[in-house]
Amino acid sequence: MKNKAEANAPQKKYIGGQAVIEGVMMRGENMYAMAVRAPDQTIQVEKRNLKPREKKLAFMKWPIVRGVVMFVDSLVTGMKIITRSAEMAGMMDIEEDAAKADKPLSAKAEAAKAAKAAKAAAKAEKKEAGPDKKQGDGLLYISVTLAIVLAVGLFMMLPVWLGSFFKGMLNGNTWALGIIEGLIRIVIFLIYLYLISLAKDIRRVYQYHGAEHKTINCYESGAELTVANVRPCLRLHKRCGTSFLFIVMLISMIVFLFVRTGSVPLRILSRVVLVPVIAGLSYEVIRWAGRNDNRLVRIVSAPGMFIQRMTTAEPDDGQIETAIAAMNGVLESEPDGPALSGKPKEICQPDGPSMDAAVEHVENEHTENNHIENNEP
Repeated sequence: MKNKAEANAPQKKYIGGQAVIEGVMMRGENMYAMAVRAPDQTIQVEKRNLKPREKKLAFMKWPIVRGVVMFVDSLVTGMKIITRSAEMAGMMDIEEDAAKADKPLSAKAEAAKAAKAAKAAAKAEKKEAGPDKKQGDGLLYISVTLAIVLAVGLFMMLPVWLGSFFKGMLNGNTWALGIIEGLIRIVIFLIYLYLISLAKDIRRVYQYHGAEHKTINCYESGAELTVANVRPCLRLHKRCGTSFLFIVMLISMIVFLFVRTGSVPLRILSRVVLVPVIAGLSYEVIRWAGRNDNRLVRIVSAPGMFIQRMTTAEPDDGQIETAIAAMNGVLESEPDGPALSGKPKEICQPDGPSMDAAVEHVENEHTENNHIENNEP
């Protein structure tokens, strides 16, 4: 039973997020705020309202179906946000040219820079509501479709083809091909993550990813959002999209156990056809994991938490400051919202625990159920 202090304490809302180009996006219930570090080192914050599809469409309450819709919507929104963040991060090219020449900006250049920034912002607003919006959305959907096709080819079709070489060793046990394909898929995924992590720009995205998680963990712990408070927080989060991708691979391994055929074309067809089902089931699992905190949840979440060691990196104070700006953008626009319940985990400690100690603390701590909305950080 809650005491008076707990009852009067401010309620925490469900907030998720995403690392973008030189910044962080934080997502609330009805809007998102994106903070991007510009070349002049200022932080630009942009806010956008979200379409309340879940409230308007009845089928958004149907299990699995809502997962498929949310998956596609997240891809489209994510692509749109990343594209916009790249525009914001490169908006000050006049200043960049002056910096390369090691010369201070003249008054004329300063005025031109300000005018360009205002023009770009106005253009973004016009594009959001004007006739070009449909054309822009069409290009985004084409990009998302291509991304899905490439992902299906790399993580679905390629494992099937490679797994077919093991068929002769299984003595007709075609069900085992699902396990072999699943293991191959995980290996491909880990190699993919490693290869892209070698790129300097991706490394910075991973740092912003870590800043996003740290900021959300600080917020959910109840501490004030300051750089000093955010810095020691855990850079992993069980609702992360990386965890979702790993859950997708585990679910696909289980589902494909029941698709027993030795025909490579039929196996490939079944993998493609079942992608929406696997995405929907994975969404429900990650949603369940986000709403609960017990031994089973920690076991299910452990692989995804481990993979996050590859997709996040320790951020610097400037990156943490940017993530805080995005979080504050949501909190300022949504003073009320669905509240977290249960006692927050102690994942932010003032003495700054080591990474291994923090992970061990999260994985081994026995706490009461902590209901958390499925906004993937």
